[in-house]
Order: sequence, then C-alpha cells, then structure tokens
Amino acid sequence: MAAWNTRDIPDQHGRVAVVTGANSGLGLVTATTLARRGAKAVLAVRDTAAGERAADAIRATVPEADLEVRELDLASLASVRTFGAELTAAHPAIDLLINNAGVLHLGPARTTADGFELHMGTNMLGHFALTGLLLDTLGRAGAPRVINISSLTHRNARLDLDDLMSQRTYRANRAYDRSKLASTVFGLELDRRLRDAGSPVLSVLAHPGMSRSNLNPRALRDRGRFQRLAARAVLRILQAPGEQGALPQLYAATAPDVRGGQFLGPSGHREMRGRDVRTVRPGPGATDTGTGRRLWTQAEKLTGVTYL
Repeated sequence: MAAWNTRDIPDQHGRVAVVTGANSGLGLVTATTLARRGAKAVLAVRDTAAGERAADAIRATVPEADLEVRELDLASLASVRTFGAELTAAHPAIDLLINNAGVLHLGPARTTADGFELHMGTNMLGHFALTGLLLDTLGRAGAPRVINISSLTHRNARLDLDDLMSQRTYRANRAYDRSKLASTVFGLELDRRLRDAGSPVLSVLAHPGMSRSNLNPRALRDRGRFQRLAARAVLRILQAPGEQGALPQLYAATAPDVRGGQFLGPSGHREMRGRDVRTVRPGPGATDTGTGRRLWTQAEKLTGVTYL
C-alpha cells in the first residue's frame, strides 16, 4: 500500500483554512499545500511584511492561490481578539484552524504582553483564546476541524498547574516542553468538550517529529558562534525536511478518516521522522481528564475567553 502524501488531499475549493505562523517553516508548507489543493489560506502572522513575502513565495509556485495575510500576535490577547473579530466579520464560516505557530526561546525568561511566561502564553494560551473566539464560526462550516500542534518533547514534561508560568524555577527547554504538554492537554480536553456539546467541530492533534522549522534557528540566536554551528550541523543530520514534518498536520486537517481526539505523527523510528503518517499515543501526562479540566479553568481565567 502506498504511503499517504499530499497528492491524497481531497479537493479543498470552497474551504477557508487559517494557519497560524504561516510565514515560514511548517506553517508555510501547510499553507502552500492547502492553497495548492484549492483552499483559501489565511496566513495569520505576527509580522505582516514577512507574511506578504510568504504569500508572494506561495504564488510563485501556486499562481492561482487564494490567500489572505492577517496580523496575529499570539503573545498579545488584544491582538488575538482583534484578529478574531476581523476574521469572523470577513468569513461567515471557517473550515480549518491550524494552531501551528510556536516560539522556542533559549535565553532568559521572557513574558508576553499580558505577563505570561513566553512559551506558555504564546504556544498554548494564545491558541486557547483564538480557538474560543473562532469556535462559533468554525461550527458553521461543513466539516470543521481544529488542529493543535504538539511536539515529541511534551512526553518529557510535567505540568505543574500550581506554577504554570514556571516562576519557581525556570529553564527555557523545560518551559517549552511544558507549553507543548499544555497544548496537548488542551487539544484532548477540547475534543471531550466538543463531543459532549454535540459540536460538528473535530479537535485533532499532530506532531512533526524532528523536523526543520524556524524555531531552532531563532532559539539559537543567543548562543555563541561555535554552539550555533555545532547545533546546526547536528540538526541538519537529525531533522527531516519541512515537507515531511508537515505531513501529520496536513493529514489531520484533510484526511476523510480522521477522528476527533486522534493524535498523528511521523511513521518512522520513534516518531522522529517518516514518509508516512500514523496514529501515535500522547504522553501519559496529557491524558488525565482531571488535569484537562483544571488547565481549562485556568486558561479561561487567564485569557478571559470562556467557551464550551
């Protein structure tokens, strides 16, 4: 049996796909692929100039691409609310929300505009708020889905709900891993709540394995020259091309047999890379329903966005 690839994506004409962080890395691959299959791709980006350059790059390979570039800074709840209001005013229904954007910062602790630890505030809380603000609009689509992007590293993390912002002890890698665990818990809890509400929206999770993206180059900026060169050499060997890394999230967004609550990853050894997609297991820290409820309650209080 042939491996699944982007040629297997059903026709997407008439569908609106919102991809956060679509100006580079896996987000750019995902937006390009969906546009090639006919979707109207909304590039939700912090830097609209970079977004316009990405749109030009997409049109260079997909001349007929139907694209929108919209400003979205997930590290600012004000920006998330503005984006949500403007997008829903422009589109009566949204078919796909791909919560792809993420930040990995290896320097000292930083906070978002709202005072949240940068990784948790951007990677999880920003997407939690965005999903809630768009959920009614998603519910008006034919077969809507929300895709949350996890990471292999979520399995290394422990979610301390009494110290969600890592104020007691901070290590950048640990904070990133926690944010990805929180994103996974969020995606699974969202699935449970959507099912209970009888919503047509599916909540699906995916991770890219070890894949080339813009996260690691940005994260290495604060390191010394030798550390940067050594890390880049190792990453070039270990990481899969972005086209492979984007397959799980594209499958999650478009394959007809996908189910709510499913977690998809690369098919290869230890899920690090692979030319096909398979169902994978979330880490044990992600599946506890009590943790899901407690995290949801905290996220509602922190963001001021309440839903389901």
